[in-house]
Amino acid sequence: MKSNNNSEHILRTEYSDVMQKSYIDYAMSVIIARALPDVRDGLKPVQRRTLYDMYELGIRYDKPYRKCARIVGDTMGKYHPHGDSSIYEALVVMSQDFKKGLPLVDGHGNFGSIEGDGAAAMRYTEARLQKATQDAFLTDLDKNVVGFVPNFDETEKEPEVLPVKIPNLLINGAEGIAVGMATSIPPHNLGEVIDAALAYMKKGTMTTEELMAYMPGPDFPTGGIITNKDELLSIYETGQGRLHIRGKVETEKIKGGRDRLVITEIPYTMIGAGIGKFLNDIYQLAESKKAPDIVDISNQSSKEGIRIVLELRKNADVEYLKNLLYKKTRLEDTFSVNMLAVADGRPETMGLKTILDYFLDFQYDIATRKYSHLLIKEEEKSEVQEGLIKACDVIDLIIEILRGSKNMAQAKTCLISGETEGIRFKTKKSERDAKKLHFTEKQASAILEMRLYKLIGLEIQALMKEHEETLKRIATYKDILENHASMTRVIASELKAFKKSFARPRRTAIENAEAVIFEEKKMEAMEVTFLMDRFGYCKTIDMPTFERNQEAALAENRYVFRCMNTDKICLFTDTGKLHLIKAADLPFGKFRDKAIPIDNFGNYDSSEENILFVDSLEHVKSCRLLFASQQGMLKQVDGGQFDVAKRTSQATKLAENDRLAAVIPLSDDIGHVVLQTRDGIFLRFDIREVPEKKKAAIGVRGIKLADKDALDSVFLLSRGSETRILYKDRDIVLNKLKLSHRDTKGTKLRSNL
Repeated sequence: MKSNNNSEHILRTEYSDVMQKSYIDYAMSVIIARALPDVRDGLKPVQRRTLYDMYELGIRYDKPYRKCARIVGDTMGKYHPHGDSSIYEALVVMSQDFKKGLPLVDGHGNFGSIEGDGAAAMRYTEARLQKATQDAFLTDLDKNVVGFVPNFDETEKEPEVLPVKIPNLLINGAEGIAVGMATSIPPHNLGEVIDAALAYMKKGTMTTEELMAYMPGPDFPTGGIITNKDELLSIYETGQGRLHIRGKVETEKIKGGRDRLVITEIPYTMIGAGIGKFLNDIYQLAESKKAPDIVDISNQSSKEGIRIVLELRKNADVEYLKNLLYKKTRLEDTFSVNMLAVADGRPETMGLKTILDYFLDFQYDIATRKYSHLLIKEEEKSEVQEGLIKACDVIDLIIEILRGSKNMAQAKTCLISGETEGIRFKTKKSERDAKKLHFTEKQASAILEMRLYKLIGLEIQALMKEHEETLKRIATYKDILENHASMTRVIASELKAFKKSFARPRRTAIENAEAVIFEEKKMEAMEVTFLMDRFGYCKTIDMPTFERNQEAALAENRYVFRCMNTDKICLFTDTGKLHLIKAADLPFGKFRDKAIPIDNFGNYDSSEENILFVDSLEHVKSCRLLFASQQGMLKQVDGGQFDVAKRTSQATKLAENDRLAAVIPLSDDIGHVVLQTRDGIFLRFDIREVPEKKKAAIGVRGIKLADKDALDSVFLLSRGSETRILYKDRDIVLNKLKLSHRDTKGTKLRSNL
């Protein structure tokens, strides 16, 4: 920066200090101006600005809907200079009755669904304010009840907080992620929250437990059951904790003596994509035979409410299935509570009492500002009315002053101070009377602007009656401002009116439910046949089915082996990983039933890994496995090392840029091993030259490879038997290859082999 004498001043500072200050400024901006609601009106800045803009545009509840694109554009241009998507998303959420206890926006068009369908583009949808929003959030803005601040470019004014007259932070709750902190406040029942506030106002001091007699807990728009009632007191005292929520499941009898389970309410946390995942989880339970009594799943939900129907077999164990759904799906879930909001310009985690304290303080503040404003207005009106009434008594004198004055200013001065110089009067008495006049400036202006018809007798009587009403209002306003009890009655009266107009019955039940005790039914052990085709689709079938379709099963599948349905399936891949899959999780059925891709189980990724070997864990544990890598590393590993708890683990250690070429089980009759490279180099040596290693070892070198060559295939030769392969259209007898040793170069095939 340069001074007047053109000398430069370089400011030196620590880079870390600059970064720290910049980051703190950014974090506070996100916390205060973006992510967290204000404890007074329960709104985030984007919500507040959107509602205020709709109010300014005149989009009231009794006016026609307006395009959301217009609302979003106007809000962004005037008050909220951020992305239009964030403004529209806030507008959409404020209209969704399945997310908000009290929707603030009346949406017209596709505003999304409880099942996760997104809203239509803003150019297609329309909106206007709800009556509740207009009555409880935006009234009295013209009465100086809240402060106004400049907008981002100082061309407009916006309210720093809306004069909300109900505890919106509790009624609609809030969710937001800031920097280093997040808020998660559940919605509550409007009538109950107002009852708690009224009781708190009346008694002056109450414990959290006493407040909960009026407001027992959250009330989610989706209903459901809160099952940890005894923990709510701690949550409301600290502002933090966890709610355990269950959906509501009913049992219906249908024809044939069968039952069906009907889910009519879901946990609040399941809104959106959670319903789709829930249905998929039920499908997986039915497919894996963990819930074999579920024969059909249908989602019959509509605008009237949630209805997910599970058709059951005859004599199904209904209680077992209910517990299974609670334990294995999101039909029972947790809602983390962190009642964090901005109070006095800083974020604060608050309990129920603190939130109500801030709300009531805010109500007294806006009531004080409102009635102070109204009192000033009424006193000004009274002053003018008194002047007009007094003027009617001396109207002849006033007319004489007006006729004798040279200009309006001269007449006004005479009315205010009795100055008569320059004014022509008919008589000296009139001049003496004029000198006695002492109207105020406002009274004088009103007299000069008064129309002649106001002198009619009835008009004068009406003026006097109006003045009496004005005096009554002044007395009322003074009483409200000077007496705390009177102001309390006014605030309480408004709260009661809002409760009467907008309260609804509670939807969420609150109880102390026992934890779900679920024991999986022990599977009846049976021998099955595992089938996996060359595309990776797998399933299991029973032994009689396999025996009837043995020829087709062997021809159509890459891996076919017997195992127990209680066993695990081992998948060894070229990346050196072992994936363990429960046989019970695989689809079991008829031979031509649809199989499921192996990718759907475990963490196997077919785009990155190739399966080299598949077998049952019981068989793998009973033998040794030969591991061979593309860089020619070999080792034997005892199969018992692969009996691990993890679903995915490292089966072997590989050098950098190396991959497995083969994983082969070994038997006692194996005498020799033959290694074949991509360039056609073959090496035969005794299997005993390959040492047994731990699975975490790389192994020993099996063959010396030329540059850019790699191990391609591994063959095991049994003692006393001949092994042939077809290589480049030649029939090769591997047993006739030259017997050599491990870690040699190997030989090219001769044409006479």
